[in-house]
Amino acid sequence: MSVPEPKEFSMGVPDWSTVHQPLGELFEPITNGKDWAKFTLNPEKVEQYWKDGYLLNIPVLTHDQCDRIIEDYKYFMASKTQRGGSEKHPGMEMLYEYHSNQSNDQNNVLMHCLGHWRLTRLFHDLVFLPQVLMHTSQLLNQNRELTKVRFWHDQLFAKPARHGGVVAWHQDFSYWTRTKPMMHLTVHIALDDQTEENGALHYIPGSHRWTRDGGPLPVTDFNFKDMESIKTILTEEEKLQFKPVCGRLKKGEASFHHPLSVHGSYGNR
Repeated sequence: MSVPEPKEFSMGVPDWSTVHQPLGELFEPITNGKDWAKFTLNPEKVEQYWKDGYLLNIPVLTHDQCDRIIEDYKYFMASKTQRGGSEKHPGMEMLYEYHSNQSNDQNNVLMHCLGHWRLTRLFHDLVFLPQVLMHTSQLLNQNRELTKVRFWHDQLFAKPARHGGVVAWHQDFSYWTRTKPMMHLTVHIALDDQTEENGALHYIPGSHRWTRDGGPLPVTDFNFKDMESIKTILTEEEKLQFKPVCGRLKKGEASFHHPLSVHGSYGNR
């Protein structure tokens, strides 16, 4: 399969988002339409998603693929000069958003960025992963019909050991109300094992039914660092239903969650 050359963001810096197909760096692209069927979720998984508002522990990457992606992450996060110093990756200006520490608290560090699929070939191909596309197509429509998938945006979180930050409880659609109608879904992929101790995502079962005047809950902390802030806007009934479930994803597994599913993560201790 012939892959077109990317357009350049600046001299010698390719913008991989200008290539609208997989490059073949992360996986072998599908050429036979019948091969998509092997990535289909069973009906029980689909029902579980609509019951709880999320689906956990779905294998999508091998350990080797995860390791290669992590090397890409290290590459664009800290490019080294010949003299041993550190300089920005030449493509960092392509990121839509970048925070070396979203919380601005050195004891609560949360690296957060959007747009990294533009910077490296592997992050680019991750967007086209067949397992993710097929599962998403099945889960987007409550009528259980396969739905065309459109990429909204990527996002990367990293938490350093012993002082990694939290991500406060929220609904994703609270940040996306400019995109309607609401037919969104978030795919979270673990590049290493996630536990309660190292800051795994937690979910509130059934919270995808929580709304305010037909819309999502309001954002209570744009810096992500106050885990208790959501309690100020919950009803008494919602507080009673607020029973977090830890995702505990293994390396290479994904979770899929509804745009109104309340989720958050504690620090990396």
